[in-house]
Amino acid sequence: MFKPPGRKKARCLVVLGHGAGGDVDAPDIVAARDAALKAGAAVALVTQPYRVAGKRSPAPAPALDEAWLAVMAQLPKHGKLIVGGRSSGARVACRTAAASGAVGVIALAFPLHPPGKPEKSRDDELRECGVPALVINGDADPFGVPEPGPGIELVVIPGARHDLRKDLATLAESVKTWVSKHT
Repeated sequence: MFKPPGRKKARCLVVLGHGAGGDVDAPDIVAARDAALKAGAAVALVTQPYRVAGKRSPAPAPALDEAWLAVMAQLPKHGKLIVGGRSSGARVACRTAAASGAVGVIALAFPLHPPGKPEKSRDDELRECGVPALVINGDADPFGVPEPGPGIELVVIPGARHDLRKDLATLAESVKTWVSKHT
């Protein structure tokens, strides 16, 4: 689904993908979409092919990345590109940021590790995305919370779990500010 920012020319294009078992209508994605629109961006929400086919389990990472990049190639150009998503969608955005030509990543509920398995860190996907990243996680997320670092701005929502429903206003304000700053 593609949505222009209104009558004004878009300052950038923000593309957001869903989590492994969810869809693009997740409350945190909707809040991020609305915030990006308020920042003057055009927004595209991407549903992965496995979800379109009615499957709940995601395809392997290379297939997710390939599908994502195929969609990026078809989207209308609106200046700078920011990619992102929630959970699995955030991982896809990080892994493909350079190949898609993105200038930034918005990672909602980045799953640092599987629940209860901190030794299986996915931190390298975030650290190696090659562009500035906004990471928004809840401090009660069983998937862990990444650390801030060079190029990684971290917003931690107190009491929020992996769904980030606890404080959508903070999420939205963070996305709006970050998009405005990076475009």
